[in-house]
Formats: sequence, structure tokens, C-alpha cells
Amino acid sequence: MTRLVPSTLLIATLALFALAGPSAHAAEDVTAEIGYMPILPDAQLFVGLEDGSIAEAGIDARTVSFQNGPAMVQALASGQLDIAYFGIGPAMVARGKGADIKMVASNIIEQISFIALGELAPYFEDGEAATAFARFAEDTGRPAKISTFPRGSVPQTVLDYWLDRRLEVDRDDIRVIAQGTSQVQQSLLTGAVDGAAILEPVVSIVLARRDDARVVAGGERMFPGQPGAVVAVREAFIEAHPEVVERLVAAHAAATEKLRAGDDAAVAAVAEYVGGGRLPEAVVRRVIERSHDNFVADPNRIIDGTRRMRDFQADQGTLAAELDIDDLFETRFFDALDTDTDDD
Repeated sequence: MTRLVPSTLLIATLALFALAGPSAHAAEDVTAEIGYMPILPDAQLFVGLEDGSIAEAGIDARTVSFQNGPAMVQALASGQLDIAYFGIGPAMVARGKGADIKMVASNIIEQISFIALGELAPYFEDGEAATAFARFAEDTGRPAKISTFPRGSVPQTVLDYWLDRRLEVDRDDIRVIAQGTSQVQQSLLTGAVDGAAILEPVVSIVLARRDDARVVAGGERMFPGQPGAVVAVREAFIEAHPEVVERLVAAHAAATEKLRAGDDAAVAAVAEYVGGGRLPEAVVRRVIERSHDNFVADPNRIIDGTRRMRDFQADQGTLAAELDIDDLFETRFFDALDTDTDDD
């Protein structure tokens, strides 16, 4: 069962935005510093910026691009951002460090994939995945070089969960290298690493450019029910501008439906931001189509998965175990949109 906002409600919401016009929100318009990463999991932001729905929500958006989640944690901790579109892992870290943020919407789930290149990929195609790294190390005389985001990020957490809880591999058979989005992509394209735990559009770009690249584990295998990117808003901002946040969440839900529907304008909006705006729109469309089932706006859908991730990160030492997951979320804005559930 997937909780979806009916298209009729979303269309009505957007129609109200359009009929009201900018002047209807002029008295409430607020400037907001919005942090994001130029990656697919933040797609709803790009749609909202381009179709005007974020502006219609009463937000004068000042966007700041980041290369990884930990950098956004620092920005939130220092009070530089009002709203952040980033991974649930860094969001928990930021909350644990005292950032007054609440998760008001989900963006995407199970978006991390493990992609293996030429030398490593055959070990997953021929033999058990649990022994692939050990067999590779024995045959090559070296550990597999694996790239992912820095410690505490969602890709790094999902990679470790997969290695430790799903495969139970010997860590001596692997060398993990922490990199930003563009560096991970470059490392894969040049063959500087043997594989990576990474997200779109890097996965599709590498698969298109390297014949020896293979996705050997998708998100549902690496961390079932894995929460991905979210929309975090400062509590002070919520308290000062609840109506603005309500409209932002409505616009976010509408953008999610557009992405799931493969809306042409939504695809074009994502193409403006993802990959530095240099990706052909046809590639972006394939990436969005590949991620259709992963776009999820309902924050209620990821609470249990977030709790499991919290427990795992606490075991890793990257997060305080006492973090209250229920207190991390503010679901009332999404809950107000609709209470029905539909089959996915």
C-alpha cells in the first residue's frame, strides 16, 4: 500500500496557487536560505523552483548548492540554512548536534545502488554476492576499491549496512574511499575504483558510458525500506510561517506526482540542475523513469526505516542512540493534504 495524494487534489491545490497569484502571498513572502545537492533525490525542489510553486508558497528562495550531506550539516548547525533538501542520515546527525530541524516530507526511498566495474562485476555474476569481495581479493591480491559519500551520509550508511548486515563480509577485503558526487562519478568513469555505492544520475551515466559496469545490488537489496532524501525545515521557521510550510509541502507533493507521471516540464526542470545542467534531457528522462517507484513524498512512509537507520548508525558511532525519531518528524502538513491510501 502506498499513500498517495490524489491527482485531483493536487491539481486543485496548484489551481488555487495560480488563481491567487503572487499578490495573494505578498504580505507573507519570506526569504529562505535553501540548501540542496544537484542530485536526483532533490528533484522535487527543482520542479518547484522551475514551475513557480515554491514562489507561490510565499518563499523567496535563496538556493545554495552542496557537494555532500555532511557539509550541509555544518551549514545547518551554524544557522546558515532555513530549509534543506538532503539525506536522512545527515538530517539525523544535524538534529543530534542540536539543529532545530523537522522533517516535513520525504523525497525518495531506496535510491542507493551498488555499481561494479569490469574486474569486480563478474564475481557477483558468478557466485554468491556474500563471497564476491573475498574471491576478488584472493584472485587479485588486493582489496576492492569502493567509492561512496563521506561517513554519516546515506550512501555510506547504506553501503555499510549492506556489507555488514546483508552480506557479512570481511572488511579487510574492501577499501572504502569517501568522495563527493562528481568525484565518485569520475572515479567510476576512469576506472580508478572497482565499484561504488551511489545514486542517480551517476548510476545511469556510468552504465551508459562503460560497457563493463553493472548494478549488482539495488536499494531494496542493500537496505530494504531505506529512507532517502527529505525536506528539513527549521522549527523556528515552521513556528513563524506555518502557512508557508503548509503550501511548500503541498507543492512538494504535487511535484512528486509530476515526477512519477514523467511530466515533460518536470523532466526539463530536473535537467536544469542535476549533473550541473549538462545532462541531455533524454538521459534525465530515463533516470526519472528508472526511479518512478522511488519517489515518495509521505514522511510517514519512512519513519520506521529511519528508526532502523538510526539504530545502525548508533552502532557505527556516527549518531547518538538517544535521538528521538518521532520528534524528528513533523507530519501534520502532509497529513492535512489527504488521509486516503491507494494501491501503488
